[in-house]
Amino acid sequence: MIVKFLNPEPFLYMPKFKKLLVVDVAALGWDLVQRHPPADKRIAFRPAETVFPAVTCPVQAAFRTGRPPAECGLESNGVFLREMRRVSFWEQSAGLVRGDRIWRAGREHGKKVGLLFWQQSLGEQADLILSPKPIHKHHGGMIQDCYSQPHDLYARLCAEVGRPFDLRHYWGPLAAHRATDWIVAATCAVLRAPDLAPDLLLTYLPHLDYDLQRHGPASRQADRAMGHTHADLARLWTAADEAGYDVLIFGDYAMTPVAGVPVFPNRALRAAGLLQIRTVQGRAYPDFFASAAFAMVDHQVAQVVGLEPARHSAVRSLLAELNGVGEVHERGGDFLIAAQPGRWFAYPWWTAPREAPDYAGHVDIHNKPGYDPCELFWGWPPGSVSRDPARVRGTHGLAGPGRDIAWAASWRLDAEPKTLLDLARMVRNRMESS
Repeated sequence: MIVKFLNPEPFLYMPKFKKLLVVDVAALGWDLVQRHPPADKRIAFRPAETVFPAVTCPVQAAFRTGRPPAECGLESNGVFLREMRRVSFWEQSAGLVRGDRIWRAGREHGKKVGLLFWQQSLGEQADLILSPKPIHKHHGGMIQDCYSQPHDLYARLCAEVGRPFDLRHYWGPLAAHRATDWIVAATCAVLRAPDLAPDLLLTYLPHLDYDLQRHGPASRQADRAMGHTHADLARLWTAADEAGYDVLIFGDYAMTPVAGVPVFPNRALRAAGLLQIRTVQGRAYPDFFASAAFAMVDHQVAQVVGLEPARHSAVRSLLAELNGVGEVHERGGDFLIAAQPGRWFAYPWWTAPREAPDYAGHVDIHNKPGYDPCELFWGWPPGSVSRDPARVRGTHGLAGPGRDIAWAASWRLDAEPKTLLDLARMVRNRMESS
């Protein structure tokens, strides 16, 4: 049955309400899908424009609210806590995302919502939540664990999958398809369980991103990763169909090849006397209390925090003249800079290896005041991660022509979405439809 809704936005014709599985696939770009089309003819991909900045947390926040990153509170995978003068990356509180959720009206009418491995999902307005949340031990090391609501959800899914989730496969030198394989199995288990299966279930497949960053989107490793992705999506599509769900798949950003040396804005800020350093046991740490500016880098974008208003014009002039910077956007007293195509921003402020902070050679996503793709590679000595940014072959963060994402839906649409925000509005309309 086709039902017509009085709605001024696109997608006027909706099927009678069915439960919906939404699958966010990291780095599923339109160019990549064109080079590697799925063998499963049920899945017909189309292009759409993503949001800017095209990095994980801003994209997922934009989708959940139907608003661009500049409006929903996240323009980076990190946040600068101005009152505390502290950078924090990969914080998971849902309170960081501003705006009504696309499922709000649905939940008010009794529909249930679940999020598996979505960023900023802790404390979210949802019925099912699953997210990695290890316990970091006082003297080093960690206890692997996942946060879940209800509290027994993680234990139940571990039993269904046959093993616990291994965080080492989710990020770091060992990051691999095994992380996605676990998430796919857990998602299928939720779909099959009558007491769990929500009306809207959002899940996230991370692995495609890893080898595209390590080796580039045109590499044979990327080909293999894309093969895994097609198999995973076919598996989810079948499970959803058997459970009576429609499916929406979308990529969050498109990975592009690295075509030049990394850009080091913090080295430039330090050389100009705008970033101050505190030396402790010979290692250089940023002094956010004395600095005039600092660049919180994230792939092809960076938030440059202006800490001394009197020196904002000097900061802007330096950024505009920095080789590799394509655009400078003002954000009050701060700046958002975008790299030129093929370039990306690296966080180091030091040049001499002996000055490197203690966390530089380790996987330390919360202490590093910037995103570090070098954590995907082993370094020296054994057990450490690489400090060589020249090894990175793929990057993302920009939007626009040539950087479209791919999406596919299991039901017929009257009007084709053109942007990621259109896809979000489409889901909101479904949740409000009955």
